[in-house]
Amino acid sequence: MSETSGQGSAERLRADCGSCAGLCCVALPFTASADFAVDKPAGKRCANLTAENRCSIHARLRESGFTGCSVFDCYGAGQRVTAREGLAPGPEMFAVFRVTRQLHELLWLLTEAEAAGYDGEARLLIAEIDALVEGDADVLRGVELDAWRGRVGPVLERVSERVRSGLGGRDLRRADLMGARLGGERLRGATLRGALLIAADLRGADLRQVDFLGADLRDADLRGADLTGALFLTQPQLNAARGDATTTVPDTLTRPAHWLPGTPPRQHEAPRQVRGMPRGKATAGGGGGVGGRNGNEQRTGRGGSGKRNGGAVRRNGTGRPGRSTE
Repeated sequence: MSETSGQGSAERLRADCGSCAGLCCVALPFTASADFAVDKPAGKRCANLTAENRCSIHARLRESGFTGCSVFDCYGAGQRVTAREGLAPGPEMFAVFRVTRQLHELLWLLTEAEAAGYDGEARLLIAEIDALVEGDADVLRGVELDAWRGRVGPVLERVSERVRSGLGGRDLRRADLMGARLGGERLRGATLRGALLIAADLRGADLRQVDFLGADLRDADLRGADLTGALFLTQPQLNAARGDATTTVPDTLTRPAHWLPGTPPRQHEAPRQVRGMPRGKATAGGGGGVGGRNGNEQRTGRGGSGKRNGGAVRRNGTGRPGRSTE
């Protein structure tokens, strides 16, 4: 991979399945559930993977019972590991991929922090992580991911506070807002780190400059919502939600293919108290260090950062996603 240390380019962190050996379909396990039609252990090829390492049901993943696959994003780790010299598909490559995938999620978040221009430490961490990924495979496999999340988390927190300063956003980190009716709410500048937003109604909501680090957006309704300038929102989180052509999506992310056209409700209506929704601080403490509320190492879910949710941080503020980010 030509673009490495310190360049901070989001483009190199985008998945290119055509340049990958199908690593996510082999290296990662998944469990029969609402997100996966069958069980598959780590290291075994998915039955839907062709000899050319292409998914034979890619155009109909959701209809075939593989919603978890439609949510997953490797942040460019697949092609980077595939291109490594001296590694062939097998246990060693799979182990390197699993670590690289999580480090690439941290790179994605740090790249966003660097672009915000508020914290020079982000660039230094990007260069350090890139050098690690490019280095010795044995060293890479033994990386302490929690330690890296612990270093990245405070940087993201500082950037979030500075970007949202003066906007008067509510502190709803780790709030349980599952199924909450938040349509039209003015939530600009709020922090929803680690918040549980499963099936929440956010139609037409003002979500500008909202910190979504580690928030669980599975089945959240984002039709007509404005996500301009949303902080630390990842592609897997967006993929796990529902939206349409009227949802304003950050420039760095792609509108999910399964979203449908639609007519937006009125946006940015006067705020109202939602039953069960706390005013001011939702809960004490933490809130998604650096990634998803739950992303685990396996493809076990529909949200956030890994194959479950796209986070890179636990809810304890250390920057760890569930178990990791996949």
